Order: sequence, then structure tokens, then C-alpha cells
Amino acid sequence: RDGRSDWSSDVCSSDLEQPVLERADAGGVVTLTLNRPERRNALSMALVLALSDAFNTIGDDSSVRAVILTGNGRAFCAGGDLAEGMGRQEGFVDAHRSRGVFADLLRKIVNCPVPVIAAVNGHALGGGFGLAMAADIVVMDPSATVGTPEVRVGLFPMIILAVLKGVVPHRVLREMVFTGERMSAEDALKHGMINQVSAAGESVQAALAKAQVIASRSPTAIRMGKRAIAVTDGQSLDDSLAYLHQALTLNLMTEDAAEGIAAFVSKREPTFRGR
Repeated sequence: RDGRSDWSSDVCSSDLEQPVLERADAGGVVTLTLNRPERRNALSMALVLALSDAFNTIGDDSSVRAVILTGNGRAFCAGGDLAEGMGRQEGFVDAHRSRGVFADLLRKIVNCPVPVIAAVNGHALGGGFGLAMAADIVVMDPSATVGTPEVRVGLFPMIILAVLKGVVPHRVLREMVFTGERMSAEDALKHGMINQVSAAGESVQAALAKAQVIASRSPTAIRMGKRAIAVTDGQSLDDSLAYLHQALTLNLMTEDAAEGIAAFVSKREPTFRGR
């Protein structure tokens, strides 16, 4: 059944038998793989908490240069797992707070100090669509689709609207959330919602290629730049220029900037140290 919410709040028994999230580190790139393939990587409380903890750790680790978020199996993420009850086993207040954990996760992805690349290896629906759109860069497999099917079961993708509104064009968003119909990778690319449609079965490899390029750049400049994008989002021209003027001065004071300029003048490759 395609109709899934963007959040659920219980723990599936299979979550106790295997890690719901796998992490691999290589060359400054962290790959986080949603690991509930038997449930199409639907969002259980255990998975959301594991993702939240992972992004907490990443935010505190200066050695991380980029993050890849992907799924194990045929799906990227099918959204919240309705079979787990949407908090029916909890009181109203506790269930409301539990769903807030997913909202906090989206906030952590958006505010992650290093670029996050979503490798959408399969369908990304409901909350899974939200996870992908919260990333900085998105690569999709040509067979993958995205969508907000919540309306088919009498729900609305409330929480993920916060990120969708900044990525999905105005009219396109309304059609998606009101009809619940899916969108192809090619159409998502056409509307500017994603960066690339990979070759079949190679979304992770394509994402890794982008992550490795990012990892070769100055981590200080990348972190400062991502922060600048977030701070100036929605600001007036005058406020943006005032902030960016100060940010550039701070950027020029870093060791990475000095190294990069010296390497350019000397016609050599820079060695960035993240300082």
C-alpha cells in the first residue's frame, strides 16, 4: 500500500534483530544507509532516533567533510510505517512529542554543518521524500519516484511541508500534496527538485563522486558557506550583504584561505586542514 504518513512512533520487532541504520566512513565521507529493507526503510521510532543520533555525532566531528544518505534494498524510504500505529499506543501528548522527533531530524539534516547528499536509490515517499528534500544535493536512480501519498489515507504531509516549500515549485507542490500522485526522477529533475538522475543502480556511486569532490575542498570554507546560505535565506538584500560582508572577512582570516591562495599563486594543489 502506497499511502504512508510522514511519521510513525513505534518500534518494529525486526528493528531489535538488526541495526536500522548502517554507517560507513571513508575519506571524510560518511554514508548513512537506512536498513529496514523488509519495510521499504519505513520510518520507525528506532530509525528516526538512530538518524538523529548520527547527525548529532556528525555535527561534532570536524573530520567529516560530507554525508551521503541512502537506503538498503529497493526503496530509499517509504515514509512513516502506518503498521506501527502513528502513536495510537501512547497518550495524546506523548504521541505528539514523539512525532516532533521527526521534525527535529529534518532540522538536523538541514542544519548539518557539512553538505548532505541524498542518493535516492528507490522510491522516496512521504517522510522519505522529506528526508531527500532536506538534503543539499539529491541524486536519483532513474527508476525511483517521489511523492506525498498521505492524502490517500486521509492524512496530510504536514511536517515535511517545511522543507518541500523551499524546494518544490509552488504549483507542482500543490498538485503533489492534493493528489498524492508520484513523480518520476526525470520530472523531478525538470522541476529543479534534484541535481542528477544517475545511471540505473548507480545513485550511491554518483553521490559518492560528488561527495569526494566536496571532501577535497576546504572544509572550513564549506562549513562557513553552508552556514551563510542558511542565515541569509529569506533575508533582505541589505541584511544579506551585511552578513556576507562580515562572513567574507572571517573566511579570509582562516588558514585554509591562506593555503588556498598560496597554492593558487604557486600553481600547486592546496592542502586544506580545516582551520
